[in-house]
Amino acid sequence: MAKTYVIGDIHGAFRALRQVIERVAPKGDDRLIFLGDYVDGWSQSREVIEYLISLDASHDCIFIKGNHDAWCEEWLGGWGASGDWLFHGGDATVRSYTGITAKETERHLEFFNGMRPYYEDGSGRLFVHAGFSSMHGPHAEHYASNFFWDRTLWETALAIDDRIPRDSIFYPRRLLLYDEIYIGHTPTTNYDFEVPMQRCNVWNVDTGAAFTGKVTVLEIATKKFIQSDTVQQLYPGETGRNK
Repeated sequence: MAKTYVIGDIHGAFRALRQVIERVAPKGDDRLIFLGDYVDGWSQSREVIEYLISLDASHDCIFIKGNHDAWCEEWLGGWGASGDWLFHGGDATVRSYTGITAKETERHLEFFNGMRPYYEDGSGRLFVHAGFSSMHGPHAEHYASNFFWDRTLWETALAIDDRIPRDSIFYPRRLLLYDEIYIGHTPTTNYDFEVPMQRCNVWNVDTGAAFTGKVTVLEIATKKFIQSDTVQQLYPGETGRNK
């Protein structure tokens, strides 16, 4: 039976990504759903994108766009590099793209252009990088940037008192729209967790690969997960986004 895996933030950590995918050893009919932030931080953003393009050719992959990917997409498209992006890991991405050919740039830009803002699997599950703000769901979102940046969905899930039943008028409507929601964007290491976190029906799979954590792959049926080694150990002498 085919499995579905969801993969958290990567941030240029090609060695960690390749390692964890090798540990999972997905079959050709398994589905891989990536939650975004493939670039910015460690030194191999370009290699990450090349690897994902190759993986997409051999597996059933879905790529969600993260805020760092949106930044990188703008830069690859010729819109320039913002100081904010460069400070938050974009400088490493620019260096990794040194010497790239026009043909390679076009292929990478096509990959970024094809990323989805979110994905619904038809079985009551939503996959999105950060979140959404509309109580009517992502289809009614007024600002597409919320898919990349919103933290209020996760913060709402964190703040819910377990004593409030789901049928209460006080229960957040956003959390009633799906059976399960999978996100990245906010590292679980911010809360001293090195593994995925679940609050209400929201699973956070960003286990801090950009900083002091690991790249995580979660199998959605069983909620079992596999992780890479700590990224810092795989990139000795680098700081990632630990500034």
